[in-house]
Amino acid sequence: MFKLNFVPQNTKVNFVGYRRFSYPFSALLVVASIALFLVQGLNFGIDFKGGFLIEVKTEGPADVSELRNTLGGLGLGEVQVQEFGAPDDILIRVQQQDGSEGEQAAVIAQIKGALGSQVAEYRRTEFVGPTVGAELIESAIWAVVLAIGAILIYIWFRFEWQFGVGAVIALTHDVITTIGLFALTQLEFNLATVAAILTIAGYSINDTVVIYDRVREELRRYKKMDMDALLNLAANRTLSRTFMTSVTTLIALTALAIFGGTIIRDFAFAMIWGVVIGTYSSVFIAVPVLLGLKLSRESLSAGLEEDGSSKDDKAAETPPEK
Repeated sequence: MFKLNFVPQNTKVNFVGYRRFSYPFSALLVVASIALFLVQGLNFGIDFKGGFLIEVKTEGPADVSELRNTLGGLGLGEVQVQEFGAPDDILIRVQQQDGSEGEQAAVIAQIKGALGSQVAEYRRTEFVGPTVGAELIESAIWAVVLAIGAILIYIWFRFEWQFGVGAVIALTHDVITTIGLFALTQLEFNLATVAAILTIAGYSINDTVVIYDRVREELRRYKKMDMDALLNLAANRTLSRTFMTSVTTLIALTALAIFGGTIIRDFAFAMIWGVVIGTYSSVFIAVPVLLGLKLSRESLSAGLEEDGSSKDDKAAETPPEK
């Protein structure tokens, strides 16, 4: 049967040797991302800035484009219109307006007047104040920090501390550069973006764990091989899986970005960047950083001795050719 191989068999990419390029490049990305965040800031959405939430029901399936055009002409700033469950259920988000509570109520009346007969029923109207927005920002930060901390603890117990620290370094790199990308492009940063960042973290750590698991296997198999050669071997033997997972995920995300509409586009864009940068960091950051963390057979001696399925001490310095 015909098999399509995008990655050649038995690749010998020197991922560890390329750290003299990947480290400066990643450091530049991280520093630039932090600078952009501090200088330019993020374009926070209604979830964080505050505003109105209006849920409406239309007669029959809603024409979302027409509703957007109607509200966009009111000069109220950022307005989001999206389906909310059934085709005739619509959720409208309008950014917070300047002025007193009475003026805010006048804006709601203006919106209802503009929609007119397009809306059959107003189901709820809620105001998200700046205090709620600040709480959501704090909650989002804690969600990301706690997720990274939990990953560190899991990898630490699953492998050794060097693996846990290496995974968190790569993961922090991915999160910071994603935030930097949003600061650069000024795409809306909302709760969906936070969800995307947490999803990126899960995707990135999954790739890293697969490679780290192979590193541990090779440590048990080749007991005399130099550490840099062994790390390259593990990364190359998982390269096909890493590449194919990334490509198939990117195909789905690209379709989502193109056909998913404006509401989901920013989320898909963040995910596309996350898959690319996560794949890069898994092989060019997470793998070579183990050398800097002094990973050695001595640090894993207990695990190596307990493994009865490992090769004997006569294993060659280099793996056998297939």
